[in-house]
Amino acid sequence: MTSKQLKDLQQQTKGQVTTDEAVRKYFSTDGSIFTITPEAVAYPRNTHDVQAVVSYVYQQNLRGKNLNVVARGKGTDQAGGALGDGIILALPAHMNKILRVGKDSATVQPGVLYSSLQRILHMHERFLPPYPSSIDYSTIGGAAANNACGEKTLKYGSTREWVKSLKVVLADGSEIETKKLTGRELNRKKGLMTLEGEIYRRVDSLIRDNSALIHQSQPKTTKNSAGYALGRVRQNGYFDLSQLFIGAQGTLGVITEVTLKTAPYNPRTTLVVGYFDDLEKAGEAVLRLQKLKPSAMEVVDYHLLKFLQQYKPETLKGLVPDPLPKIIVLIEFDNTSQLKQNILSRRAARIVSKMSGTHTIAKKPKEQEALWQVRHSAAAVIWMAAGKKKSLPIIEDGVVPVEKFPEFLEATYKLLNKFKLDIAVWGHAGDANLHLQPIMDLSKIADRKKIIKLMNEFYTMVIKMGGSTCGEHNDGLLRAPYLEKLYGPAMYRLFEEVKDICDPHNVFNPRIKLGVQQKDLEPLMRREYSMEHLYDHMPHT
Repeated sequence: MTSKQLKDLQQQTKGQVTTDEAVRKYFSTDGSIFTITPEAVAYPRNTHDVQAVVSYVYQQNLRGKNLNVVARGKGTDQAGGALGDGIILALPAHMNKILRVGKDSATVQPGVLYSSLQRILHMHERFLPPYPSSIDYSTIGGAAANNACGEKTLKYGSTREWVKSLKVVLADGSEIETKKLTGRELNRKKGLMTLEGEIYRRVDSLIRDNSALIHQSQPKTTKNSAGYALGRVRQNGYFDLSQLFIGAQGTLGVITEVTLKTAPYNPRTTLVVGYFDDLEKAGEAVLRLQKLKPSAMEVVDYHLLKFLQQYKPETLKGLVPDPLPKIIVLIEFDNTSQLKQNILSRRAARIVSKMSGTHTIAKKPKEQEALWQVRHSAAAVIWMAAGKKKSLPIIEDGVVPVEKFPEFLEATYKLLNKFKLDIAVWGHAGDANLHLQPIMDLSKIADRKKIIKLMNEFYTMVIKMGGSTCGEHNDGLLRAPYLEKLYGPAMYRLFEEVKDICDPHNVFNPRIKLGVQQKDLEPLMRREYSMEHLYDHMPHT
């Protein structure tokens, strides 16, 4: 970015715009294994600043200057979705306000921390169910952009089920509001002689003309964040363009405001923990336990337990049998009726026993918190291991049809043994969505090449099972090369058309989701993995 471009852009915005080398280096990484250095970083103070930056880039691209904009929350994205070589919009710096909390909804700016909103909602005896495990770090804007999910998704669904409306800055700098529209309201939108009208006209036509293809190409999984959610836009007689922007990772527009539905919060839950020494029986137990409709069902394997035993032994003390089990399953019930919780928890315990497992039933909050800590500490602890070998997020979001969970577990371990890798495994058993982070050294050429081979085999395996390459962490840069294989060439072309409709001059996140090949990945890999970016790097003014 030239000094003249920087000066021109700064004059149009109230927030700081910088090309400082240290700042750019900080924003060159996110939670992924990649590094891409941006040309500049902007800290927008309000929606007008976002519009100014996007409009400026749009005009520059019309003149062939080739700039781009990447909206960024706290950088927890594990697939590289928060990286780009253009202008980073650091939204949490100033656009971090909770605007309204109503009886059953909340409206926030994109930079609001998920945990901050959740604490406020708890005070009103409400909560936002699809919270991710990175709740203490991630932002609401990032959650919407990724269609984030979490342990409660099993019962309550993903982020897209909880978004009422969005405000989005489009590629030409205009801001629109998206929500459910009736047929009459949709026709009015289609009559607009603006980019908004163009998007409504062409997206509606695209969906109508390809409805069979869109329906047939969807993975048969309980959750999926791959590609663009074309199948969600027209539903139950309504047209909701929000569904296209949710999960789009900022490739179609910048989300500047989110209005979310909230649910009644019941802090009194019952937790059943099953301990298994047989993986096959554990998988069968999960299938039976799903019929009880728990609010959460999570899994932690032996390798992760061993890791915690080594680096954070206090997490396991008095909670996990010794010797360590092969796998533990945490099953939670949050029914409003305590009697119903008691009945279901006893049934869950019987299922665990029948499958040769032992169990604990926890009702006291402190005991539950300690048991959940075994699961919740996973992602936050494993990257702290000493030395250059780190647990890497490279095959960490595969999801398959629920009935194939036992097969998925078995095939995954076979693959990891084939590559002779130490591994940490945890995830959402109820959704057959596993998080796998093999321990490797990015400084070694052999390991970097092994990463590509491992990814190819893992994602090919998941696709053959009828699954999706990403259940909740989205495509980003990491899984973009597998999107066409997942959906097929015809559907992939529809995704390209969606991008062209909404962003014809490639203003937003050009290397995310589309147009990435496997050969593009290795040159972008870091030489050492860390999560230092989670610490604040925001301006003082």
